[in-house]
Amino acid sequence: MNKTWGTLGLSALLGLSLLSACSRGEKADLLVYNANVYTVNAGFEKAQAFAVKDGKILEVGTTADLQNKYQATQEVDAQGKPVYPGLIDAHAHFYGYALGLREADLVGSTSFAEVVQRLQAHRRDHPGAAWLTGRGWDQNDWPVKQFPTKDTLDQLFPDVPVVIERVDGHAYLVNQKALDLAGITAQTKVTGGLVEVKNGKPTGILVDRAGDQVYSKIPSPTAKEIAEALKEAEQNLFAVGLTTVVDAGLPKAVVDMVDSLQQKGELRVRVYAMLSPTPENKSHYFKNGPYTTDRLNVRSFKVYGDGALGSRGACLLHAYADRPTETGFLLQTVQEYKDLAAELYQHNFQMNTHAIGDSANRVILQIYGNLLKGKNDRRWRIEHAQVVNPKDVPLFGQYSILPSVQPTHATSDMYWASERLGLDRVKHAYAFKALLAQNNLIPLGSDFPVEHINPLYGFHSAVARQDAENYPKGGFQMENALSREEALKGTTIWAAHANFEEKQKGSLEPGKVADFVILDQDIMTIEPAAIRGVKVLSTYLNGEKVYGAN
Repeated sequence: MNKTWGTLGLSALLGLSLLSACSRGEKADLLVYNANVYTVNAGFEKAQAFAVKDGKILEVGTTADLQNKYQATQEVDAQGKPVYPGLIDAHAHFYGYALGLREADLVGSTSFAEVVQRLQAHRRDHPGAAWLTGRGWDQNDWPVKQFPTKDTLDQLFPDVPVVIERVDGHAYLVNQKALDLAGITAQTKVTGGLVEVKNGKPTGILVDRAGDQVYSKIPSPTAKEIAEALKEAEQNLFAVGLTTVVDAGLPKAVVDMVDSLQQKGELRVRVYAMLSPTPENKSHYFKNGPYTTDRLNVRSFKVYGDGALGSRGACLLHAYADRPTETGFLLQTVQEYKDLAAELYQHNFQMNTHAIGDSANRVILQIYGNLLKGKNDRRWRIEHAQVVNPKDVPLFGQYSILPSVQPTHATSDMYWASERLGLDRVKHAYAFKALLAQNNLIPLGSDFPVEHINPLYGFHSAVARQDAENYPKGGFQMENALSREEALKGTTIWAAHANFEEKQKGSLEPGKVADFVILDQDIMTIEPAAIRGVKVLSTYLNGEKVYGAN
C-alpha cells in the first residue's frame, strides 16, 4: 500500500515538474529582471522586468512572473538599476556633428586668444588640410563680449582659408583668404544674411546665409570619410543613451548614405531625417512620397525661419535691447514661406520650421494656421520656439502645432538673453510650461552640436533650469520648469509622437521595439544637482546591446 502510494506520489511530482517546465517554456531572446523599469506607458507605470523577442517587447511585469514564464537565451540582472525607454533627441544635427568631430573644437573657449591657440594646435595636427575649420566659439563667454575680427587669422594663416562657426551655427568668422575664394567684398549683399563691414572693409564676420558662400568653396568629404564619421558619432550617441536621433536638415545624398549604411548593418542608430527644402529633395520626395524603414523615417522638411538670438539674427517684433536699430531678419520672404508651406501641405509632408524670435514665430504660426485651419494630426512643428509673444502662444493649441524645444538653450542663453531682449520680453522666452499646456506634450532635443550631446543635460535643464554648476540658485524662470515625468516623456514618448512613431517606440510596452537604457542612478528621484553626473551603464537597440560592458 505504501509502495503504491509512493509510486503514485512520485508520478504526481514528476507531472507537476513537467507542468512547471512547460509553463516556463515560452521562448524569449532576452529577459531583463530585478530592474526599476519606467515604462512611460499611458499610466506612467513602473515594472520589474520585461521579455524581448525578435527585437520587440513581449511582455512587461514582475520578475517572478516573467522568470516563471519565459526561457530566455540571454538574461540581464539589472540589480535594481533604473531602466528607461531608449532616449530620443527630437532636434539635432547628427550629420553635422559627425563631420565636426574632424574640425577644431572651439566649444568652451574662454577668449578669442584661446580660440586662436586651438586653431594653431589643430593646424599642427592636420598640416596638409586644404581648409582650416572649427566650430563652437561664443563671444558671450569671453571677457570682451563682441564679435572678433579676422585680423589675427590673416596674420597667422595668410595662405590657408579659415572658417570657424559660432556655437549656434548662425555666424562665422573667416579670414581674408576665405573671403577672396568666396568672392565676398564690402559691397556683397546677401538675402537672409549679413556681411559685417566696418570702416569700409569686411570684418570677417558673416551671419546666416552669408556663410553659405564660403562653405560652398570647401571640398566635400568623400563617401568613405562620411561613413567613418557617422559610425564614430553613432558610438557617442549610444554612450549617452540615445537610440533615435532627429537630424534637422539633410540633402538626399546624405539620407541615401544613412539608409545604405543601415541596410548593410554598418549604422544601427535610428534616424528621423528632416529634409532640406532643396529643389532636388522636393522633386524626388514629392514624386515618391515619404520613405520609411525600421531604422529610417523620411517624411518631413526642415525650414529656416530666422537666425539665432546670440548672433542677433533672430527676427524680433521690436528692436534688440542692446542694438536699438536692429530687429534681426527672416531668411526668406513671407511669400516664399507661404508657397513652401502650401507645397508641403499638398504633398502631405510635415513642416518643421526653425523660429527663434517672436516675429518669426508669429509669421510661421500664422502661415501654418491658414493651412491647418483648426485641430488636426499633421503634427507640424516649430523648432526652438524660443521667444513667443504671449498673444501667439495659444496658436500652438488652436492649430495642433508642436513646439520642439531644447532645454539647454535656456540655460546656455540665460546669462545674456535679457541683454538682447530686455527684462520684460525675456519673460516670454524659453516658456516650456506654457507651450506644453497648448497640446499637453512637448518634444525635447538638444540641437547638438550647438549644445552638448548628452540628453541628461537637457533633462536637468528642463527640471532645474540650471547650468552644469547648478546656477542660478533656485533656477532660471522656474515658472516654466518641467516636472521630471514631463521631461522624461519629452525625450521618449512625446519625441516619438512628434515623429509619428509613438506606436513603435518611446515606451516599454508589448509590441514596441526593445530600445532601452540602463543608468547607474535614478534621474526621477536623485537630487537635481546630481543628474548631469549620472552614467549610462548600457544601451540596447532592438534588444541588442550597443553600448556597455560585456
